[in-house]
Amino acid sequence: MFFILFLIFCIARLLSIQLFRLKYFADIAKKQHNLFVELEPRRGAIYDAKGRPLAANISCDSLYAVPAQIPDEYKEELIQKLSLVLKLDYSYLKDRLYRKKSFIWLARKITPSAKEAIEKLEIPGLGFLKESKRCYPNMYLASHIIGFAGLDNLGLDGLELQFDGYLKGQSGWALLLRDARQKKLDLWEKMVSPRDGYDLILTIDEVIQYIAERELDSIAKKYKAKGASIVVLDPHTGAVLALANRPTYDLNESSFTDLDIKRNRSVCDLFEPGSVFKIVTASAALEEKKISEQDKVFCENGSYRVAAHTLHDHRPHGWLTFRQVIEQSSNIGTTKVAQILGPQTVYRYAKLFGFGSKLGIELPGEISGMLKEPKFWSGVSIGAIPIGHEVGVTALQLASAISVIANGGQLMKPYIIKEIRDRHQEVIKLSSPVLINKVISTDTASRLRSILRGVIEEGTGKLAKLPDISAAGKTGTAQKIESDGRYSHSKFIASFIGFAPVDEPVIAIAVIVDEPRPYYFGGVVAAPVFKNVALDVLRYLKASGPANEILASNEIKRTD
Repeated sequence: MFFILFLIFCIARLLSIQLFRLKYFADIAKKQHNLFVELEPRRGAIYDAKGRPLAANISCDSLYAVPAQIPDEYKEELIQKLSLVLKLDYSYLKDRLYRKKSFIWLARKITPSAKEAIEKLEIPGLGFLKESKRCYPNMYLASHIIGFAGLDNLGLDGLELQFDGYLKGQSGWALLLRDARQKKLDLWEKMVSPRDGYDLILTIDEVIQYIAERELDSIAKKYKAKGASIVVLDPHTGAVLALANRPTYDLNESSFTDLDIKRNRSVCDLFEPGSVFKIVTASAALEEKKISEQDKVFCENGSYRVAAHTLHDHRPHGWLTFRQVIEQSSNIGTTKVAQILGPQTVYRYAKLFGFGSKLGIELPGEISGMLKEPKFWSGVSIGAIPIGHEVGVTALQLASAISVIANGGQLMKPYIIKEIRDRHQEVIKLSSPVLINKVISTDTASRLRSILRGVIEEGTGKLAKLPDISAAGKTGTAQKIESDGRYSHSKFIASFIGFAPVDEPVIAIAVIVDEPRPYYFGGVVAAPVFKNVALDVLRYLKASGPANEILASNEIKRTD
């Protein structure tokens, strides 16, 4: 009788399981034999204008565990061994291996030697999945442009961040089958393929970028500078051919780099430009026909009172022609011309040149700078703003401003993305040159090119002179502001902006050096950088083809 009752109980239990708990136990069996795995998409690569890789992906292995499959008697020994191989904290591994989960990451994107050492342990419950790791083959080159991606291949800075939506792609997934011992069979029940990210093709040229960084690095070390920036543009299109800052960092070691070093000074740092800003005053004076090149200005022998402030030149001048005022960078001569123009006109032309506004480059962190409306000017502002004080600019704005004079009077929107392509090389997005506004007439631009050529040949920028190639530019030396609001007598910004050749400009360059020592004049510190970069870049472009081939055939568009 007992056996009959036990048999009836077993049959009832089996019927209960079959009829009422079938789905529950089927799900458990499915979890035991199926492993859900996210399929990582290929992150899009980043290339220079000639297709050379600046950011790419390499295949690597990531270690995971199924804690329930690892016998408890092995766990302590395993934790100790993994801690040594992976150089991970003991408590971190212990916390993860004692979790009651069917899948957990232990270490992502490990080295081949670490994988080999772990495989020799032959511990059940450990496995490897293939992932991709972001790699930057040129390490330091263009670091502030490219930025970097994190462990999960998500962009964290630079173009990697700004265009993460294009680069990262879309994840897929698969249900992998496992045998009774929970080993992968490399078969899948269901799968949705990932969509790979798009590739970025930049306007920068790897060779030009190297030339610019080499010279910037040299001058920063020579003068023990706190920082430095350089921007090289195609003045006709606004295409960025190179952009760099010092200090810099290795993109492959970004997690160990201080945030201050990662900052893109060329678009994020605000500074008073000093005399390079005089191109605005000179342009306004010629365009408004308030003065001509040969009109004379009395420069007060080096001392001139403006409201409550006495203005000085770096060396005394008497009578100078307007051309000489710019060539010799006379603060007094420029201020007297600005007084003829008036605050409204000076402000209007500064805005036309792009100061006080974002230029719209595709890099994160761009600032608008600082340009006060005339209603906020003090009595001394007319003697400060026209010569580059009481105004804040960026290196990119200065490069765009000098490009206006180089290209015949047009402010072009600077851009750094040439194309976005998919894995089949189909163009998803194509950039075109964009005209922001017309600043000055072609005639005024031509006259200014001649004056700025004189700055290099006869004035303060002689160290920027190129052998056998004409060049034009403007020097700048500005006192920095101390924490108490006063101008420093020991901290300066040295700068030079220019273009070459004069008659048919191919490149425009802005060089900024922050707190150089012991020399600090723009004509001494920054001008030689312009010379060396311009000379080597022009030689390279002559050998490799037209400088503005990036988008020379595209129609110029106008911003809203």
